[in-house]
Amino acid sequence: MKYPDLVPKWLCRTPIHVHLESENITNLGEPAETLDLDLMCNFQDKAKTILTAEKKLVQITGSAMFCGDIAPEMASLSSGTVTVFGEERRIEQGMKARNPDGTVNFCQLEVI
Repeated sequence: MKYPDLVPKWLCRTPIHVHLESENITNLGEPAETLDLDLMCNFQDKAKTILTAEKKLVQITGSAMFCGDIAPEMASLSSGTVTVFGEERRIEQGMKARNPDGTVNFCQLEVI
């Protein structure tokens, strides 16, 4: 059965460079596997204000969504960086949304 794409390719119009790192490390403490990708995504910016005792801090976050599985050789999307709109941001959380048959429908990266 063919499942509908929840993030269709025609909505992915923002160029993004993704640097993914696996959670496994080598003997030297470096990531065992890295992956660099130049892709198109649907990117949404968010900003939130955090009040601390000293000052007010505005934190810019974002969400990048991709059609399909961007890294089939990696079990999870957990760490790395993305470069979007000329700014490098750290990946805080990654998700592979799966169909009922286990295939990946879309991937989402939450960045700071």
